[in-house]
Amino acid sequence: MKRFFYLMLLSGLVSLVLFVASPLPRNVQADSGSDSLDHKVSREIRQKVSSGHGSEQLRVIIQPAGSWDTALDATLEDSGGINLRRFNNFQVRIVTLSANAAVNIAARSDVAFVSLNREVRSLGHLSATVGADQVRATSGTNTSGLDGTGIGIAVVDSGIDTTHKAFLDRSNNIRVVYSEDFTGEGRTDDPYGHGTHVAALAAGNGRISNAQYVGIAPNAMILNLRVLNSQGVGTTGGVLRALDWIASNRELYNIRVVNMSLGMPAIDSYRNDPICRSVRRLVDAGVVVFAAAGNNGVDANGNRLYGRIHSPGNEPSAITVGASNTFGTDGREDDGVASFSSRGPTRSFSVNAEGVITYDNLIKPDLVAPGNRLIEAQATDNLLVSQNPALDAGISPVDNRKMMYLSGSSMATPVAAGVAALMLQANPTLSPNLVKALMMYTAQPLAGFNMLEQGAGQVNAAGAVKLAELVRRDFTQTTSVGEPLLTTSDLPVQQTTIGNYTFTWSRGIILDYTYATGSDLITRYQGIYGIGGVLGDGIITGDGVVSINPILLSDGIVTGDHILTSNGIITGDGIPFLAVVYLFSNNLSDGNLLSDGIVTGDGIVTGDGIITGDLVAIAQSATMNGDASTTMTAEPDDGSDCLDY
Repeated sequence: MKRFFYLMLLSGLVSLVLFVASPLPRNVQADSGSDSLDHKVSREIRQKVSSGHGSEQLRVIIQPAGSWDTALDATLEDSGGINLRRFNNFQVRIVTLSANAAVNIAARSDVAFVSLNREVRSLGHLSATVGADQVRATSGTNTSGLDGTGIGIAVVDSGIDTTHKAFLDRSNNIRVVYSEDFTGEGRTDDPYGHGTHVAALAAGNGRISNAQYVGIAPNAMILNLRVLNSQGVGTTGGVLRALDWIASNRELYNIRVVNMSLGMPAIDSYRNDPICRSVRRLVDAGVVVFAAAGNNGVDANGNRLYGRIHSPGNEPSAITVGASNTFGTDGREDDGVASFSSRGPTRSFSVNAEGVITYDNLIKPDLVAPGNRLIEAQATDNLLVSQNPALDAGISPVDNRKMMYLSGSSMATPVAAGVAALMLQANPTLSPNLVKALMMYTAQPLAGFNMLEQGAGQVNAAGAVKLAELVRRDFTQTTSVGEPLLTTSDLPVQQTTIGNYTFTWSRGIILDYTYATGSDLITRYQGIYGIGGVLGDGIITGDGVVSINPILLSDGIVTGDHILTSNGIITGDGIPFLAVVYLFSNNLSDGNLLSDGIVTGDGIVTGDGIITGDLVAIAQSATMNGDASTTMTAEPDDGSDCLDY
């Protein structure tokens, strides 16, 4: 690694604009109203107190410093806390308290962090261009190839219209095997219209229009966990309850994949964010969690924005997915990152006891997948189509056969989640970290886009499943670094052909602040592939240097010293965009130049913590319109069920 880095200015690039919401630079003292509790209380709560609104009642989430002490429950009640909620698997409580009481609770030594129960909102020929058709045709042991059979995908969203034909199996049984509402509305259907479309992208069948709109894993089981209400809005508490349910029931339903096509402002560091911490618990238990990057890639004037990754997409253990644009073709030679797709780095932050702010600044997203004007299942009488009739794709006049257009990272995320289901059907022993590594290693780098826009590249189902099938099935927690990873000594051809276009795999993976390359990533077992850690554990950062952790990575792996703008060939080839040292130094938040602009602030919060022009306007715009392109062809449905998919 180089100890000194320089930044290269690239002529002809569009000016970079990062929305400045809070101009606090990294490693400076917080505002004059801060105190020694700043590092234990989220900013919104502190601002309520400092602005004279300390008596206002808030719904807050309390995380203990260790195991939950029942004495804390009594303290919460004595402090005027009401509507206390407990969880079976997570050491947290949700309670309604005044802002003043919340700050006082944070002062206790047995309390680690107190945060607001924030709002959550949706961010909002496929199987051929992703490579899933090839998997079903050529892989697996059943007559239909790999189709997700036996794998449970939990869809944490706005509900699912289970009457839609897209969710039947070949024997006419409904594949939505469980539904529960966590919004308080007492219904599990989909009046908003988002969750049905998301679920069908991951696991919809091919009955309609002769399998033109088949999902990625069309025979997977679906768990319908409704956390977004009739307006597409939910709360952190509702999401926590759904994740808690998954933790308790994952073995019963073989839930191996969770899809979270939703987001909330990534304000608190992933180390403190309760949703991120719960996601980490699920990943450590063997569940692969996918999270949408967000739809805030441009401002109202079309300028590119960086640093707008949403929570829980800022969690290192999650697979964070941005949206690509296929321009309506199966071939991938013209694909690019959708302009609306949120870019990294993550700008969630923590404040230490001295008031010093530290931003996470992780490279995200991890991958991109098609997410522009995709056609999939339409829930009956849903709000999105009622308000925007043009979203109806005109496929069928029959309610349970209707299809609709949607765009966004919300759509890209279930595409990637469906690929993971195929991989786990091919090899059920894969750990979440290994699923993530294989998906990144086999991804297609998109030319002209940097790692903060696309991560390792665009999802490649055919390549990922091909590698998954070759991975040994006898790994344990004691497997040594450097042991053979595959069941064969013959390295597979590291290319895939889709739509008559052949591309080379990325041959690399993203590691928090940098990337790693080397054939050892797929020929030798790496310590970062096990349970209980994240891929970024394989690197050591400090003193402006990134180095390999030899306990977790073999000596055949190398890391890069720049975030690159890809030339479309492999990870490690391309033009330097930003020295990785800036992601873990003091400089990124201090106005230093990237190759085409300036980075300052945290890019999320304005005023008292209210999100302005963020989740609603921009996400809805992306959901309705997407990027200008040749869209998926709307193939009319003749009313007959196709079972050949």
